[in-house]
Amino acid sequence: MAQINPQYLTHIATELPAHLNMDDFIAACNRPLRKSIRVNTLKISVAQFTQIMTDNGWQFEAIPWCAEGFWISVSDDVQIGNMIEHIQGLFYIQEASSMLPPVALLQNDNQSKLILDVASAPGSKTTQLAALMDNQGLLIANEYSASRVKILHANVLRMGVKQCALTHFDGKVFGEYLFEKFDAVLLDAPCGGEGTVRKDVNALKNWQLDDVVDIAETQKQLIQSAFLALKPGGTLVYSTCTLSQIENQQICHFLKQTYPGAVEFIPLTDLFSGAEQACTEEGFLHVWPQIYDSEGFFIAKIRKTASVERIKKQPKPQRNFPFSVASAKQVSAIEQYFSATFNLTLPTDHTVMIRDDEYWLFPAEFNDFTGLMRYQRIGVKLADVMKKGFKVKHEAIIGLSRYINSDDKIIELDAQQAKDFLMGRDIATDSFSDLDLTPKGEMIVTHHSSPLGVVKHLGHRLKNNLPRELVKDKIE
Repeated sequence: MAQINPQYLTHIATELPAHLNMDDFIAACNRPLRKSIRVNTLKISVAQFTQIMTDNGWQFEAIPWCAEGFWISVSDDVQIGNMIEHIQGLFYIQEASSMLPPVALLQNDNQSKLILDVASAPGSKTTQLAALMDNQGLLIANEYSASRVKILHANVLRMGVKQCALTHFDGKVFGEYLFEKFDAVLLDAPCGGEGTVRKDVNALKNWQLDDVVDIAETQKQLIQSAFLALKPGGTLVYSTCTLSQIENQQICHFLKQTYPGAVEFIPLTDLFSGAEQACTEEGFLHVWPQIYDSEGFFIAKIRKTASVERIKKQPKPQRNFPFSVASAKQVSAIEQYFSATFNLTLPTDHTVMIRDDEYWLFPAEFNDFTGLMRYQRIGVKLADVMKKGFKVKHEAIIGLSRYINSDDKIIELDAQQAKDFLMGRDIATDSFSDLDLTPKGEMIVTHHSSPLGVVKHLGHRLKNNLPRELVKDKIE
């Protein structure tokens, strides 16, 4: 039973649309959330995934606003977060309403190549954006909390994202450091979390209007910074998982009042069938939990129709950027290693970079962002230089799987073998019915034709090269 402060009910009753009622709202807040997931199309098609999991007893109901999203019915004793398919990044456990902001940002948009996600962790929307971008262009994902940056990076790696640069800043700095650099910006702002009560029964227990007003001041600073970072003609999506207009409509109107000649609200009425049930008069989506049987959410789409005045001067470039562009000889060497060892051709729309004895692959679009601010992580680490050749990095195989040209260097594992691999165990070659027992060196192991990592084929066994930090204790 949700613990709701009576003051909140008094407050929100004044904002509830006329076609909705408080009894339905309270009833919805007290219902458990439906389980929902998003298929990761960077690794598997929706059709393949739903067929595999239907065979495993899952039932699917399509989420109307996300082609990759589904409400699912599974056995109560199944912990889907411990399943092989989740660990290998074939799907993301994501609340249905939270799939709306990336869809709204990139609806009918094939032009945006430079995208900023201002408040990214844990990574559900970042990885959804990467999939919608088909791993092309440049996606800068920022997170203010140091501990949550680690979670963000882990999810970016697990989902096979290769075109991402991670930053660790207060989101208020982007308008200063990256002024009018982005085609599109997502600001899923920190908020009061009123829409999450179905997931957290205590979310509204200690609600105070003063707290809402305080956080709205932060949201105003964040949306202004996000807007300044946006190119003229670009689009901004502002979203929250809260319901009060103070943190939603009023923030958008603040932006329009600040830049009256440059802000246009883009109606989301046609975003999906049934969207009009949640649309405000401005065309924002104000999703109450009873409308779609989901979490509460707010989504506004804004176009920047003209350039605006810069508030601060461009900061000085970062000194001592630790990477340098690889020479033609170095590029040739790393390309030959990946081709000979894994039948993998490195993508040509990226730049090979060197840091000490490390080889990295940066999105080509990152060239214009070099030195403008500090980055926690850029692109994909390819390999370390060894005394004799290279040692591939796990994230390179996960992020570049679509560039593998043949199955010669791939060993497909069954479910039990995949569990053994993910638990850090070597795999005996006699557990295969038709595996060539001749030692073959480094090879890629897959499950459902999606890479799990690298092994060394020694003849009698496959030596496990899964990074220690990724080894799991329990797998369904």
